[in-house]
Amino acid sequence: MTGARPLMVAAIGGNALLRRGQQPTIAVQRDNLRRAGAELAAMAERCRLVVTHGNGPQVGLLARQAEAVADGGGEPAVPFDVLTAESEGLIGYLLGEELSRHLGADRVVVVLTRVTVDPADPAFAAPTKPVGTTLTEAAARRAAADRGWSVAADGDGWRRVVASPEPLAVVEAGAIGVLLDAGLVVVCAGGGGIPVVVGREAEGPVDAVVDKDLTSSLLAVQLGADELVILTDVDGVFRDWGTPRSALLGEATVAELRRTRWSIGSMAPKVEAACRFVEATGRPARIGSTVVHR
Repeated sequence: MTGARPLMVAAIGGNALLRRGQQPTIAVQRDNLRRAGAELAAMAERCRLVVTHGNGPQVGLLARQAEAVADGGGEPAVPFDVLTAESEGLIGYLLGEELSRHLGADRVVVVLTRVTVDPADPAFAAPTKPVGTTLTEAAARRAAADRGWSVAADGDGWRRVVASPEPLAVVEAGAIGVLLDAGLVVVCAGGGGIPVVVGREAEGPVDAVVDKDLTSSLLAVQLGADELVILTDVDGVFRDWGTPRSALLGEATVAELRRTRWSIGSMAPKVEAACRFVEATGRPARIGSTVVHR
């Protein structure tokens, strides 16, 4: 649109709603959203805004609840594509309501979002995406033995890990663009979107979780966004994180970022998402703990 305000895609991590060690209640998540909601609303007054979000803690909790019901009644486990849809609705509603308090309900829309993946993606053979609440190593290993989970260390605890295939296209990108042109703030692509396969040989949902930062980057490219902001619980990207040499990177080129090995379970997908957006558009991407637009 000629003369349109700049378009920002802001990706909020699932831990922004539910931090490590917190009780997974709706009240806690609403409280955590208040600061982010106020800052996002301020941004929405200056630019067109798309808000994406993670769902790791929430989808893991939904999975545990569904498994408890299945274990008690002999019902099959709920597949992850459905759990992602449930978490998209839950978090999208909370985010939408918080933004509506600042902007008005008629300016915010929540879109249930699908993303296409390749059924032959090698990620299906090597699950790496952490989901669910943090467990002790002993509890994680019991769950692996009892439920057939894949588990891995994540920070100072252990979590379940599931397949995380590459996102190929956001199905609703065109509709999201129409909503943006109508002046609406769009909340979408929750948890990386619901993974689906589209094609002649295979079509339908997929039991996996797509990385929300990679989907956010892809969506930002599809929409022609002016900037991608990836929000996390640290101030930015730190080289040599967790060592005495740790140092915050104020600015970095794609080449500089790609020369460094980042933690696969946390910073690596964020850095990769930022790099992909910059490479595809030549426009800036930021990673940090604040949504304040400079």
